[in-house]
Amino acid sequence: MKRIDATELVNDEGSKISRKVYTSEAVYQQEKEQIFGKSWLYLAHESQFKKPGDFITTFMGETPIIVAMGDDGELHANVNSCTHRGVPVCRTDMGNAKRFVCPYHNWSFKTDGQLDKVPQERACKPIDKVANSLKRVPRLEHYRGLYFGSFDESIEPLEDFLGDQRFYLDTYFNRFPGGVEVIGAPHKWLVDCNWKLPVENQLGDIGHAAMLHGTSLAGTPVIPVLENHSFTTVAKAGHGAALRYLPGAEFSPIDKAWGTDGMAAMIGGQAVIDYVTETQNGAADLIGEVGANVKGLTYGVFPHFSFLWGNSTIRVSHPRGPGKTEYWSWWVVPKNVPTEVREALRMNYINSFGPGGSLEQEDADAWTLQFRGVNTDYMDDKPLNYELGLGEEVDHPDLPGMAGNHFNEHYARQFYVRWREEMEKGEQP
Repeated sequence: MKRIDATELVNDEGSKISRKVYTSEAVYQQEKEQIFGKSWLYLAHESQFKKPGDFITTFMGETPIIVAMGDDGELHANVNSCTHRGVPVCRTDMGNAKRFVCPYHNWSFKTDGQLDKVPQERACKPIDKVANSLKRVPRLEHYRGLYFGSFDESIEPLEDFLGDQRFYLDTYFNRFPGGVEVIGAPHKWLVDCNWKLPVENQLGDIGHAAMLHGTSLAGTPVIPVLENHSFTTVAKAGHGAALRYLPGAEFSPIDKAWGTDGMAAMIGGQAVIDYVTETQNGAADLIGEVGANVKGLTYGVFPHFSFLWGNSTIRVSHPRGPGKTEYWSWWVVPKNVPTEVREALRMNYINSFGPGGSLEQEDADAWTLQFRGVNTDYMDDKPLNYELGLGEEVDHPDLPGMAGNHFNEHYARQFYVRWREEMEKGEQP
């Protein structure tokens, strides 16, 4: 397939985006190679592995992956495809196993991916078990319990890839004395849209709340808080963070506290308020005074990791073609949170986000309609406009990166500038 010239699809400042960026099969195939084949991709959280044999299955792009704790106590990531006939050797979301056994001919692999048993060897010459082990993901690194993998052996270290986005991740993932944990398997649902549309939304599109979610949020304190105190930041092109920064004595601990967005406090009452206030009062000891004054909204890490701060959900936009996305969402909570508070937080997540959440359904419908719209015939001469706030973003005096108001689309412009750069790397035709 002919290589796509991404400079013809995204202009230098990322303010004009060709509709082909979302709809072209050729673009998508190049993304699989250049974006999903050469970036750090989120795989799992450390809390999902407590003892040897614990595993989860996931994807890197469209490539199925097993992440498992080996007998050595370390995590290993391997492609979920038998080296004999290619059949997946694990067919469940998560669990504990001593071996992964291919159902076709019963080739057996250790949890670290090493080929262990070949039943047919009793009648044949022995197989080279090292050479025929599962294909290993060559790079696996973690930050604050978040494990990322890459197929690119020469990729920069994960911490360098994240850059100053680490500060924003810390404001949640290092906020709690006992750390956090992922609860259960992910929610999964299919959306008829390009994978970049949910990513773009979660990078910083908080300005849509009063419009798309107006029926649910009108008359609530959410809208004035968003308009008066929220903004977006870009610490490194491709990553993004939407947040509220609340320094000063006029903001109380409960104003700044994680866990008071949405319905959690309403459902859990004083128990939730007491817990999040206590947590907030100790936050500066872990993340510093500036970090403790950050009340996040949505965070994103290039290319497809998102974090919804108020509802504590990790989300990944798995591509399934130019017009199909498998969206995954994991609920995350502080460890050792009281049962009553945990239940209130769980209900807050279920009611607002996840496949049955009222706000989630409005978002997914918008992404579906957006993809349908960009796929309209005879519109290639009308690129999408991302000029809102162009050039108005400035260095923030306290926080890493450039900051713009809640309507400034610089988070999306910088994502597509980074996307164009990654799509252009390597040999040209």
